[in-house]
Amino acid sequence: MNNVIIFGGSGFIGTHYSKKLIREGFSVYCVDVEPPRFSDDNLVFIRHDVRDLDSLNLDVEIGVIYNFAAIHTTPGHPVFEYYETNIAGAISVCAFAERHKVNEVVFTSSISVYGPGEEQKDEYDSLVPNSAYGYSKVLAEKVHEAWLKRCENHRLTIVRPAVVFGSGEGGNFTRLAYMMRKGVFVYPGRKDTIKACIYVEDLLFAIEKARETEKKFELLNGAYVERYTLEQIIEAFKVEYFPKARLFFIPKLLVLGIARVLRIFNFLNLGIHPDRVEKLVRSTNIYPAWLAENNIEIPGDLVSALARWSDETSGRFD
Repeated sequence: MNNVIIFGGSGFIGTHYSKKLIREGFSVYCVDVEPPRFSDDNLVFIRHDVRDLDSLNLDVEIGVIYNFAAIHTTPGHPVFEYYETNIAGAISVCAFAERHKVNEVVFTSSISVYGPGEEQKDEYDSLVPNSAYGYSKVLAEKVHEAWLKRCENHRLTIVRPAVVFGSGEGGNFTRLAYMMRKGVFVYPGRKDTIKACIYVEDLLFAIEKARETEKKFELLNGAYVERYTLEQIIEAFKVEYFPKARLFFIPKLLVLGIARVLRIFNFLNLGIHPDRVEKLVRSTNIYPAWLAENNIEIPGDLVSALARWSDETSGRFD
């Protein structure tokens, strides 16, 4: 069957996956509350809320469901919204799969399920999230795993992406490139912060490799085997693209002091989120054990990924 459905298909990863699948000859049904970022004869947009799919019925056979729909920005939403969208959405997608007899689901979770910490973590480690987003993703994984067990023919791939960057991301890497283009970057308290990451096209490659196995269930971290430090990321940008950018350093104690002050301001409802400051000095030391154990070699690394991103955006990194 050459029909696939992507819930959350108008998002960053969903957009790249849609383009990839269309190039490979698939018809993509994009279900989202926002319109897709591009148009194509083989892209069908269906405006629908993932939290309630009872009224959504398609008259075509669907081969694979990709569930990318989520509330993920942290902080940025009331606590209930993470659970309402991420868990209710998972329940709704799995129910849709059963109604339409779709036997394969791909679900994007998050490395937030591991919780913060400097120690290296992989797919074998316990899940100890410390945020509503992380907890909601843990529970959403369990919903999908319950669907998997309900039928012998069901197949499930769960990927826990690290920081994903590339064209249309609009997140951490885009902001970093913007600051470098402006000519300055300030290291927030430390240079050796490990930031597990992966280029979006390399993430799609890893997911498809997991889908190719004969197992009913695959779980993988979406990250490069090399856990790059913030300094390595900055230097990769600077050497090839922003050689004139000036780099500065703020001591860690000063950054933590700012975080404590902002926590007080946040208590006074001044709208400042100290969590964003504190996250700057935390590592996301996530290792992709599944990729390593299965000898899966990602097509690129940080340097080649930045080159591909630069080529795709004519050096804008947007």
